[in-house]
Amino acid sequence: MDRLTLEKAKEINATMVSEEHLILHAGNVSAAMGAMAEHFGEDREHWEAVGFLHDYDYEKYPEEHLQHTEAPLRELGVPEEDIRAILSHGYGICSDVEPLTNMEKSLFAVDELTGIVQAAARMRPNGITDMEISSFMKKWKDKKFAAKCDRPLILKGCEMLGMDIRELAELVIRGMKQHAEELQLAGQ
Repeated sequence: MDRLTLEKAKEINATMVSEEHLILHAGNVSAAMGAMAEHFGEDREHWEAVGFLHDYDYEKYPEEHLQHTEAPLRELGVPEEDIRAILSHGYGICSDVEPLTNMEKSLFAVDELTGIVQAAARMRPNGITDMEISSFMKKWKDKKFAAKCDRPLILKGCEMLGMDIRELAELVIRGMKQHAEELQLAGQ
């Protein structure tokens, strides 16, 4: 395989991931990565594919996340750069692969951030469809809101990208808005 497609990523992911919330998370990260690719002038679908596949082994091995990713994905023909990007999103937590490329840094930064965006969107009557950055920033500042999402980690990702949280969150919201229906974020 010379290039990971979104269709192939979904097919591979489905062999390991069945829990709906994890499939939704894969979709959220994929959508966010699409917006990041556009921002950097890169191949949108390719970045979406990598985003969709990033938690490949998490459902089956939550305590050993990313330790059951590299060999199986390599056997399936996933390109080395994509495997490296996936491994790098756990940098400093469950991986020692440092994010170096824009794709790697983006995946590291948006993974946790999509959780806060999703939680904020679910509280709104129209979901993410009319969400503005100002309402996200209010939720961001409230440490009790989506408390499980690691804000210092997200800020570390922002630093790697040379962006502030506002700029990164605007991109993530834009990406997720484009997929509001499939992400179940279109509101009531």
